[in-house]
Amino acid sequence: MNAKFYKYQGAGNDFILIDNRQNAVKQLDDETVARLCDRRFGIGADGLMLLENLEGYDFKMVYYNADGNEGSMCGNGGRCIVAFAKYLGVINDTTKFLATDGVHHAKISDAGNWVSLQMIDVDTIENDGSAYVLNTGSPHYVKQATELKVKDVYNEGYAIRNNATYKAEGINVNFVEKEGDGYFVRTFERGVENETYACGTGVTAVALAMAKHNQQYGTINTPIKVLGGDLNIRFDHDGEKFSNIFLEGPAELVFTGEIAI
Repeated sequence: MNAKFYKYQGAGNDFILIDNRQNAVKQLDDETVARLCDRRFGIGADGLMLLENLEGYDFKMVYYNADGNEGSMCGNGGRCIVAFAKYLGVINDTTKFLATDGVHHAKISDAGNWVSLQMIDVDTIENDGSAYVLNTGSPHYVKQATELKVKDVYNEGYAIRNNATYKAEGINVNFVEKEGDGYFVRTFERGVENETYACGTGVTAVALAMAKHNQQYGTINTPIKVLGGDLNIRFDHDGEKFSNIFLEGPAELVFTGEIAI
């Protein structure tokens, strides 16, 4: 079958989106998704999403990693699918949708290019040596770094993601360096198995981990720069739990097309 697709990007994190409200796409196998996401033999993307109908919600987000496996929550993907839902006329400026990690609320600008996405609450941050490990909808490893602009993120991230502790389930590896009022972050993503230009759940994890590291409490706003642009994370921290977590940033329709599935 031929399917119409929409290519979106959020701070350089790019995705293939398909409107599946009519359930035309019954099931996607690993090989098909990997081919569509391939940057030489397909459309090219960090992941693929289906927007589907679900009673009680504006829509359901079904997310696949670039390797073809159905993935855990993707923050920038979540922001892009909200922009896509507005483009389709499914929503106006606010929404409630279901993703693999539960219910999400979001707000989108009138222009449709800036999305504020509520993430799940976090009450557990563990240590792995000097690094922090937490789940913000996907599992993340956060490590402070210096001279991050020239760091070999691929090889260092690959080694951590595939060590004895994390190899079986995989983990996303984030390196962070203080920059101005916020942080600079680079991420090696499982499922993509490479560095990406941005990772929404990753920058969220970094903001929370750094708040814990610096013993910051109250309402916190954390600007973060990634290779693909600028994101913002705001949240409340009472010393035990992180709540009212919002990942904010751009979401842009790049182009549309049709491809055989």
